[in-house]
Amino acid sequence: MAEDKPVAQGWRPLNWLKRAGQFFFALSFSSLTRRIVSLNLAGLVALVASILYLSQFRAGLIDARAQSLLVQAEIIAGAIAASATVQTNAITIDPDRLLDLKPGETYGGPDDYSPLDFPINPERVAPVLRTLISPTKTRARIYDPNGSLLLDSRNLENVLRYDLPPPSAEKPGIVERGMVAVRTWLNRGDLPLYRELGPENGNGYAEVGDALQGQKRSMVRVNPRGEVIVSVAVPVLRSRAIHGALMLSTQGDDIDQMVTAERLAILKVGGVAAAVMIMLSLLLASTIAGPVRRLADSAERVRRRIKSRVEIPDFTRRRDEIGHLSGALRDMTNALYKRIEAIEMFAADVAHELKNPLTSLRSAVETLPLARNENSRARLLEVIEHDVKRLDRLISDISDASRLDAELQRQDAIPVDLRRLLTTLVSVANETKLGHDVAVEARFEGRSPTDIFAVTGHDSRLGQVVSNLLSNAQSFSEPGSKVRLTCRRVRGEIEIVVDDDGPGIRDDALERIFERFYTDRPHQGFGQNSGLGLSISKQIIDAHGGRIWAENRAGPADADGAPTVAGAHFVVRLPAL
Repeated sequence: MAEDKPVAQGWRPLNWLKRAGQFFFALSFSSLTRRIVSLNLAGLVALVASILYLSQFRAGLIDARAQSLLVQAEIIAGAIAASATVQTNAITIDPDRLLDLKPGETYGGPDDYSPLDFPINPERVAPVLRTLISPTKTRARIYDPNGSLLLDSRNLENVLRYDLPPPSAEKPGIVERGMVAVRTWLNRGDLPLYRELGPENGNGYAEVGDALQGQKRSMVRVNPRGEVIVSVAVPVLRSRAIHGALMLSTQGDDIDQMVTAERLAILKVGGVAAAVMIMLSLLLASTIAGPVRRLADSAERVRRRIKSRVEIPDFTRRRDEIGHLSGALRDMTNALYKRIEAIEMFAADVAHELKNPLTSLRSAVETLPLARNENSRARLLEVIEHDVKRLDRLISDISDASRLDAELQRQDAIPVDLRRLLTTLVSVANETKLGHDVAVEARFEGRSPTDIFAVTGHDSRLGQVVSNLLSNAQSFSEPGSKVRLTCRRVRGEIEIVVDDDGPGIRDDALERIFERFYTDRPHQGFGQNSGLGLSISKQIIDAHGGRIWAENRAGPADADGAPTVAGAHFVVRLPAL
């Protein structure tokens, strides 16, 4: 046992996963579930597709802009290098240098030149830069080999070095700050922040530092206003010497204007998609909320009983949960009305059955003072006692029948071993016999003596049904005869049969004997039976999902060849466990 326990515990997660899989499998094939999931996924897919498209579009714009800036920067750098000259008309001689010359040496030579001998002349470069930069809406900055700013296209009038003007002190409004915050959140991502550096700090830009080392490089940043800045830097080369660096950068709103235009286009598409989604949602609501509202209104009318009988709308043609709900509510309402009618009929029958003994009892009580002798008084007392017992029996049976449904609903059904239950009931019936010298024998028909005959239900109520059938069979049987009880399995049901050798049942009473307060006992005195026993038995069997009926056993033909009745044959069938 200790080794089997971990195996059983290991199977629990598998069973749980199996049940979860069956639940989600059932949901996936639900019509309403498919509709809701499809519509929600459609909106999500549209949103994701728009975001992906916009991200790819923005990345493509940045890459294309960086490539175009690199080509443009190389062209402008070549033009700047061609414009950078030295003063060839003037010869500057250092007297001290001449005195230091040794015999055979000359003043000047290839080894005496350096890149600084060919500096970039801002006065010559500015017109070229203005001509090349003006149509491109880009900003150009030229740095000397030390990383100091020589020229900025923002202020081409001042060709000398200058200090950048301070930023505007005017504060943006609330709307503008909100737009800046949204734009910064959309564009920032993992991009570095762009900051304006001073004229002497050109090496602070990574692309400028690489360009002064002879490499071209591009960078993408975001400024404090959330605008994307693409900048490239290329070296200014002449005679394979680096004379400086050219840095080109986009304006703050250059790329953002195109992205904003694309966002507006997506917003328009989103508006159309939202309108379509609203229409689809309204359509979905009309197929769900409308029928549900009608069903709720009908259920409310049933509760208030505004009309004598309210019909629930029929949506059973729909192959979804609404159709199932409509069918269930219609069946429930019909069952409710049938139950109400049954209660009303039961109340009327109870009143009628109680009125008879009460009338007889009142008549006997009123006549008792008028009795002239002891014999008359004794007969009246017997009538009173008989009617009181009859009332007590009626009230007990009526109470049992009225609380039967509630009791069956409150108690949980459990497996019932019919072999043991029937064996016990037969033993009790043989011991008591209830004033009848009629024995009861039981027989179980199965493949082996150990076959189990089990059903799901309430053992006490099932025992009540069998006891009632055995008692009826004993009461209709001749003394010395036997009542036979047989239990067998018939396909997916357990069959219980009670046979007696009595007079049988009239053909017109085979169905009526299960009606309330109906009794057909000519051999007994009036009022000896309430007529509720078989009715309660049928109610119990119906509550267990089974069936009960009565037949007559055919006996040998008489002298005229007509069939005879050998006794009553009661059959109970219950779903097998």
